[in-house]
Amino acid sequence: MDITVLGWGSLIWSPRNLKIAGEWYSDGPILPVEFSRVSQDGRLTLVLYPGAEPVQVLWARSNCSSLEDAVADLADREGTAKHKIGYLSFFDGLFRCNAAPGVLEIIQKWGESRGFDAVIWTDLPSNFAQKTKMSFNSDNAVSYLSVLEGDSFQKAIEYITKAPKQVSTPTRKRIEEALI
Repeated sequence: MDITVLGWGSLIWSPRNLKIAGEWYSDGPILPVEFSRVSQDGRLTLVLYPGAEPVQVLWARSNCSSLEDAVADLADREGTAKHKIGYLSFFDGLFRCNAAPGVLEIIQKWGESRGFDAVIWTDLPSNFAQKTKMSFNSDNAVSYLSVLEGDSFQKAIEYITKAPKQVSTPTRKRIEEALI
């Protein structure tokens, strides 16, 4: 089974225990992602974000032989539950896509054109407004990051600078101008 993993953030430079075959390719689908999720350690991380300016994401082949195993593998790497992993199976048409339902058609067209059996991705929503009590926009992202201190600030900046260069979002540009 030819299963593809989509990535746009730390999966690329720190796959850890994620079972992928070979390298990450830069010609993935063009999806709306943004630095709009506050992680447990305070970093702003990239997630699918409806309405964001679309960018080309990356992809790699999963080394798992079943969709169920690939979903569990990605959930383990991301430290999240399996129901937080999006997927689209071309065999049976089953899918899960909650964070940004509008991406499903884009992923479907891209995956079909490549002949993949299934595509999986991290399907975590933005939580910026809930965590910061501010609406999400680039200026509020800079305001949020500017009050982080010490190791928290360093980890946040490291995540942004290590994100693949092609994932050049408006918020990334604003953060780089203001804080890096």
